[in-house]
Amino acid sequence: MADTRGDDLSESLLNLFTSVSSMAKSELQGTNNQLDLLEKMNLRVASEYDDLGDVAAGLRVFAEQMKSKSGGLDEFVGQMEAIEKQVSEFEAVISVLDRYVSVLESKVRAECRHQQQHRRRSNETVTE
Repeated sequence: MADTRGDDLSESLLNLFTSVSSMAKSELQGTNNQLDLLEKMNLRVASEYDDLGDVAAGLRVFAEQMKSKSGGLDEFVGQMEAIEKQVSEFEAVISVLDRYVSVLESKVRAECRHQQQHRRRSNETVTE
């Protein structure tokens, strides 16, 4: 009977160790699967970051080109500002001249009316 108990105990312990071993193996396999998935995700993200790095490098080159082109335009912007200032000054002069011409026109009209009235009086005195 001691042998059968020993055999039962041995068999039970063997089943226990086999079950614990299977459970540990399954847990490790699950962890390994998660690590494999994480590795694939990391490789994908690294690939995306490489692509973004290429885009950023292209944008940097584009920005430098635009900066150099805009530097060439600074001279023209300065010329345009000078022209704008001259046009403003010219408009101010034209405004002054316009007022002067208006005053002259008023004086000429007044003088013309005065001469017409003077001629009428002269003609009236001659006809009387």
